[in-house]
Amino acid sequence: MSDPVTGARVILFEDDIDLRHALSQSLQLEGFTVDAYESFEAYAGRFTPSFAGVVISDIRLPGHDGRQIFRTLQHIDTEIPVILITGHGELQEAVDLMREGVYDFISKPFAPSRLLASVRNALEFRELVLDNRAIRQRSRIDDVPLPLLGESERIANLRSIVRDLASTDVSVLLVGETGTGKESVAKMLHRLSNRQTRSFSVLDCASLPDALLEAELFGTEESVAGMRRHRAGKIEAANQGTLFLDSIDCLPVAAQGRLLRVVEEKRVTALGASSSRDVSCRVISAATQDLGKMCAEGLFRADLYFRLNTVTLNLPPLRERREDIATLFIELLARAAQRLKRPSPTLTKAVKSRLLEYAWPGNIRELSHYADRVVLGLEQRPNGSVDAAVEPLPELVERFEASVIKEALRASAGSVKACLEILQIPRKTFYDKVARYAIDLETFRGRAGK
Repeated sequence: MSDPVTGARVILFEDDIDLRHALSQSLQLEGFTVDAYESFEAYAGRFTPSFAGVVISDIRLPGHDGRQIFRTLQHIDTEIPVILITGHGELQEAVDLMREGVYDFISKPFAPSRLLASVRNALEFRELVLDNRAIRQRSRIDDVPLPLLGESERIANLRSIVRDLASTDVSVLLVGETGTGKESVAKMLHRLSNRQTRSFSVLDCASLPDALLEAELFGTEESVAGMRRHRAGKIEAANQGTLFLDSIDCLPVAAQGRLLRVVEEKRVTALGASSSRDVSCRVISAATQDLGKMCAEGLFRADLYFRLNTVTLNLPPLRERREDIATLFIELLARAAQRLKRPSPTLTKAVKSRLLEYAWPGNIRELSHYADRVVLGLEQRPNGSVDAAVEPLPELVERFEASVIKEALRASAGSVKACLEILQIPRKTFYDKVARYAIDLETFRGRAGK
């Protein structure tokens, strides 16, 4: 967000010329852009719902008075902040107007600092209102799964590619960190394809032990009381539809060979079966590791890899698409509010700071959990403002580790040898951590106990 002071617009209505000039000057000295008028009629026609500022008005004016100005603006936008300047005998009227939605009232005489503080807060409020509206508007993209929401160049390109690929039958490999939304993108590819009326069959290759995984993938056939009992696996269930293999980098080597035959021959043989069955399905797979590197290390079959990655799509982590985080979060808030049957809260400044400054290593999944906590009010400070979550454990550990090293350096007057004896760690480990935490050893020389 932009600075709520520098360049912000204030519209002032005051019929007392001396007071109007004095207030304008005070506001301009603080960096505000001020348009001052004797009456409301001089500016009224220029207010729109996109007005990015605050209105200050004397409650008593010729023509439109403060009450009428407030109510006129309410018809344009109920969230334009209005600050009323009142006389001593008008306090009750001002209090009544605040109950109706007036942002603040200031009673004459007042110190300039009182007005400046109110204007800053009002502009901050208005900025949040407009930011939230813009974010909500950007998130309204029809037929797009959550991971592909946003306006960053990478996501816009990825959306276009996914739409182009959907109508084809080529195999697609989705690569990305945990929580980047690979399954959601796979579902979009299926939903926009000519196979959309058929099954979307999913198998997480990391969720089952090897023996069960093969049975789940290829199916089983056994003889029971002289009869052959066949149980279809995920491949057969995806016939004429789409097979999504999540975490394919965890697929055992033996299963890789069997899967390769299915892809090449378009036939699947269940475990224990003596014959195979025809199967036609589109294969979409997902991995968090580099399959090309795994092939070079003998951990993944190169022939299967080349069959699966006709097209490879890389899903970026949130830290590489920070401009999309607020848009994603607004959508997640709305979904969480609907699911939890709670009102959807507005993004506060504290929450926006968290969204922009935190690394989000868990990506969209972690962002979704944060949205749930915000909706449930679990991120509330004692004063009621929504704030950032508890500091992540890795960051807490690093901060604690750095403080221990600094304390040992202080106790040893910067002597590395003495410090190593205190910490009981190898010299290389010590220097690695000093570099990681940007600790300047020279600042501790000869400063024992200080």
